[in-house]
Parts: sequence; structure tokens; C-alpha cells
Amino acid sequence: MNQDSQLSGEADRGDTRPILIVPYMWIGDFVRNHTVVRVLNERWPNRPVDLLTTSLCAPLVDYMPGVREAIVWDLPRGRLAVGRQLGLAKLLHKRNYGTALVLPRTWKAAIAPALAGIPERVGFVGEFRFGLLNRWRWGEKKLPRFIDKNAALAQPDGAPLPPEWPVPQLRVPAEDIVRWRQAYGLSAGAAVALAPGSVGASKRWTYYPEAARLLAERGLEVWVVGGPGEKGLAQEIVAAGGPGVRDLTGNDLRNGVLAMAAAGVAISNDSGLMHIAAALGTPTMGIFGPTSPYLWAPLNGLAATVVQDKSVLSCQPCQSTICKMNDHRCMRDIAASEVVEIAQRVLGEVGTRAST
Repeated sequence: MNQDSQLSGEADRGDTRPILIVPYMWIGDFVRNHTVVRVLNERWPNRPVDLLTTSLCAPLVDYMPGVREAIVWDLPRGRLAVGRQLGLAKLLHKRNYGTALVLPRTWKAAIAPALAGIPERVGFVGEFRFGLLNRWRWGEKKLPRFIDKNAALAQPDGAPLPPEWPVPQLRVPAEDIVRWRQAYGLSAGAAVALAPGSVGASKRWTYYPEAARLLAERGLEVWVVGGPGEKGLAQEIVAAGGPGVRDLTGNDLRNGVLAMAAAGVAISNDSGLMHIAAALGTPTMGIFGPTSPYLWAPLNGLAATVVQDKSVLSCQPCQSTICKMNDHRCMRDIAASEVVEIAQRVLGEVGTRAST
């Protein structure tokens, strides 16, 4: 077999060896990895695709069509952990992967695929990974968006970017949603899911408690969704919103997936849960301040992209995790009443489509 046949063209149609994707492990980025899966499925329908994952992101794989299996292996972020790397390499070697796509630019991400002897190890040049990767890609900085950088690795080297990438998909069986509602004692009516968390304080919209109160006053059921880090904020939102607001935060990401799948509309900061909701097909409102919707909004599209439009801020978008200018005006100047009005309009549009 020609060493360059796999990722430089479509010459070897008979190859059935599986492909491993080594993805970014933040929740939102992990969801966007499904675009890479879909590109590979289209190119090589006879080659199974597996995803390396952390235990946090592993539940997402159960809802990703086109993924054969999740390889769950937690590696520490701040240190090398040689023993863990060797253990992962041993596991990967047994699985006879023909190709590994290493999406992160870090050298640590490429260690286990190299030690496992995976014949083709594809990734962008970066962090002194010579010897760890053997199918180098160049020109990463010329690619405009995060998804372009990742999905380009699943194409032949030098191939032009398509006009549109396949969008991420998460599919939850309807019976799973019914059981989940019953387990939490939730009605079958339309609910609004609020996702107040995010990585970085600057991406967090301030007025979720007020929005929850306004939504509940209009007779809507409101769920607060997030991880254990959002528990305190969820309690504040519940206290402001009253008995019509439920705290559904917890340790299991699967619970967040099911909540977003069951909701009639999701309101979220730029966060992993925004990408989950959009990939599920739930009408999703994304609230953006310090980050650019062009760069970071879901490929699936949003029911509404909410940004402050009262004034032009020279610092926006700053991409910073902490506001250092303008007292967080990019988020503070988005009123709760504005978000609630948009949410009601989106719910009305959903109801209209469902009745036709």
C-alpha cells in the first residue's frame, strides 16, 4: 500500500482499518468534533471511527451517529503522566488503527498514537511533534475558524474547504426523554432550559435570575441546566423565579443532554451546553459578548443570536475570560426582558411549525 494513499486521495477503497480521532476535550469542542466524524464517514464508509474521550465527555458519544466506540481514558492536563500514556498506547495498539487524526496542537496529544504504532498520524505542525506525527499539515493559521482547522484534517492534504461542513448531530431516542421527564417528575409541556454556566466569567450573562422570574410569570416551566459548578447560581435563579423553576444541575453530562433534548427552547451563554442543544435540534438562543458568533457559534445555526446592540464597544470581541474594560457592558446591556421576548417568539414559532 502506498503510504500516502490514505489521506492524499481515495485510491485504497478496500481498507477497513478503523480511524481514531484524538479531539479537543472541552464539551463544546467535543460536540463540534462530530463534523470531523461525518466527513470521515462520507470519505470512507467502510472504516469505523472511534473517539478518544474523557469520562466527562463520554456520554456524548452515545448520541453521536457514525461513531463506533468511545475510548475513555482520562489524562491529567498539567503533567505528562507517563504511565497513563503507556497504558493508553497499549490499548490503542490492540485495536489496529490505520489512521489517527490528532486535532490538538499539543505534543502530549500525539504521544500515545505514536507509541501505539498507528501507521498514519495526521496533525498540524506545532509544539515540536516531529517523530510523533508522520503526516504533517501546514497552513493552520490561514484557516479562519476552529471547525475549519479540525475538519480540514479529515480531507485530503491540500483540498479546498467546502462551502459548508456537515453539522454536528446528537440524537436522543424519544423514549429516553419520556423516561427522563418521569424520573424528575416533569410535565410533558414545553419548557425553557437555561444554561448560565461557561468557561470564563466574561461569557456569563448577568440576568438569568430575572429572566427566570419573567418566564415563570408568563406560565412557562423553567429548567436550570449545568454542572456542579453552576449549583450556587442555579439556587439563586430558583429563588428568584419561584416554584415554576427547577434546578437540574448535576455531575452527569447525560442529564444535561436529556434536558436540552426535552426543552422547547434553550437559552445559553457561549458554552458547551449551547453546542449540545443546537446539535440536538432544540431551538437555541446563544448570548454572546466577549466572543465572536462567527468564530464560535454552532454550525447548526441558532434560533437567535443575542448580542448587545445599544453601543459600539471598541473592545468587543476580546475573547478574554475576564472583562478588563467597560465593566462587562457587552453582557450587562442585554436586558432580561429582551431575551424573554425573543424566547417567547421562538416558542411560538416552534408551536406553529408543530401544528402544521
